[in-house]
Amino acid sequence: MASRPERLLRGRDAPLSASFLELFFDLAFVLALSQLAEHLLHDLTLAGTLRTALLLVGVWWIWVTTTWTADWYDPDTPIIRAVLVAATLGSLLTGVAIPQALHGRAGLFAGAYVAVHLVRGVITVSTLRGHPRQRRALRILCWYSVTAIPWLAGVFLPEWRVVLWASALAIDLSGPRLGWPTPMLGRARQQELRLAGEHFAERYQQIMIITLGELVLVAGLSYSGTRLDPAETAAFLLVFATAVLIGLLYVTPAGQHLGSAIEHADTSRLGVIAGYLHLVMIAGIVLTAVGAELSIAHPTEVGDTKAVMVILGGPALFLVGRILFSLAIHRRLSWPRLGALLLLGGAAAAVRMPLLAVSAVATGVVLAVAVLDNAGIMSYRRPRSAD
Repeated sequence: MASRPERLLRGRDAPLSASFLELFFDLAFVLALSQLAEHLLHDLTLAGTLRTALLLVGVWWIWVTTTWTADWYDPDTPIIRAVLVAATLGSLLTGVAIPQALHGRAGLFAGAYVAVHLVRGVITVSTLRGHPRQRRALRILCWYSVTAIPWLAGVFLPEWRVVLWASALAIDLSGPRLGWPTPMLGRARQQELRLAGEHFAERYQQIMIITLGELVLVAGLSYSGTRLDPAETAAFLLVFATAVLIGLLYVTPAGQHLGSAIEHADTSRLGVIAGYLHLVMIAGIVLTAVGAELSIAHPTEVGDTKAVMVILGGPALFLVGRILFSLAIHRRLSWPRLGALLLLGGAAAAVRMPLLAVSAVATGVVLAVAVLDNAGIMSYRRPRSAD
């Protein structure tokens, strides 16, 4: 009969499909995405964008680390179910805090973030007592215990809050790439970072669908508040087309090959890098959602530089993440996607165009890339391997 720690770990014959509680946990991300889009919409400045990005990274890292937990451990055990429920509550609380996360609700945001990581760490360390995998859980707990200090210090030092939280996030995100080196415990070995590729790929596809769902929801809600005139209708249809095209660009072909790539790669490289690159793509979709609200609400407006930058910047940021994603999976570089970035950058200079026309340019560029992807008319350069 397997010991208690062995029962906690995901077995090789465990189902690779996401459990009900994993999908339930994803729902908490919906609130956070919606709040982040609103947060940026009300502060469309460079500083506001960076502040929103800081909050997005924090919310995203809760999702990534919780997904790792459900990958390393059996999500059907009562203990891991409790961890998933706690993480769902923590994610919801960060979403609630986002509108004032850098002001009056800083304690709620930082407290929820820290609690999710520490509670998960304490539970896994105590449950794995006597098992070799306890060392991995203990390393991770040590890292989050250290970064809890700047997170909580930022609550009481508002003038240093952004700097402290950004520093804490930098440490948190670098931990898995470095193997969480810890005094007396060393660093995690590659086999300790092994992920079930198919499970992880499915989870990424699910969170991308949730993010695209937020884009569609924003478009629908914005359109429902208009007079439904031709310009507003055209803007809505363009946003819907962009959402469909972004989804196609994600799954073809790198998104379809992520599972096998993780299985056969150095997990400490690809498994972790996939988390970073999905963050870039999700940030692009959130930015696209903000641009969608602006273009649908004011399709004939001309000369709004911030709106133009957002409408074009969302698809551009997604393409940056998508280009790097293909580079990580296939070690190939897509020239058409690079060309699309140049077109979007050049179009940003056309601030005298109505927002509807700007949105049409963005959708047209994404459509062109999707058509080239589907037709297989791609020109690649294979970079030198880093191995």
